Amino acid sequence: MSKINCWEFMKCGREPGGDRTAEFGVCPAAEDHSADGLNGGRNGGRICWAIAGTLCDGKIQGTFAEKRLLCFACDFFRQVKEEEGIGKFHVLKPGQVYSP
Repeated sequence: MSKINCWEFMKCGREPGGDRTAEFGVCPAAEDHSADGLNGGRNGGRICWAIAGTLCDGKIQGTFAEKRLLCFACDFFRQVKEEEGIGKFHVLKPGQVYSP
């Protein structure tokens, strides 16, 4: 079973070739090769909350520290966390440090 990435779940149109890239650009999560495979996603598609510049509520968001509360309440975050389960779920990218 293929796991859904954030741009598919949110239908934001910021994936490469998406219908909103002219307005907002390609989402950094869709292009973050260093996050490829984390939580079973393509690039940063299943760890978007840990990547600055993702889109939420029609606005480009900042760093994980700035957006964490909004992301932790997100249906997609909750779905990924449940699908991955304890011990496999990544909140941050390897080497990434949370600094409020």
